[in-house]
Amino acid sequence: MPMDASEIERRIKAAIPDAQIAIRDLAGDGDHYAATVISEQFRGKSRVQQHQIVYAALQGEMGGALHALALQTSAPE
Repeated sequence: MPMDASEIERRIKAAIPDAQIAIRDLAGDGDHYAATVISEQFRGKSRVQQHQIVYAALQGEMGGALHALALQTSAPE
C-alpha cells in the first residue's frame, strides 16, 4: 500500500520537529513524490548527510511503501 503525503510529512516532522516541509505527488499515483525539507538541523551537514536524516525519518519505507522520493534539503537562510 502506497504511503500518502500526509504520512510522509508526519514522519519527517516527528524526527525533525522544526522542519518546513512541502510535498508534491509527481505522478498522481501516490507512489512518486518530491519533498522540500528545510531545517536548522541540516546546517553544516553535506547534502548526503541531510538526505540520510530524512531517509532515517521515513523508518525504512523507501523502496517499500514509498517507491520514489526526490529530495531537496537545506538549512534556513
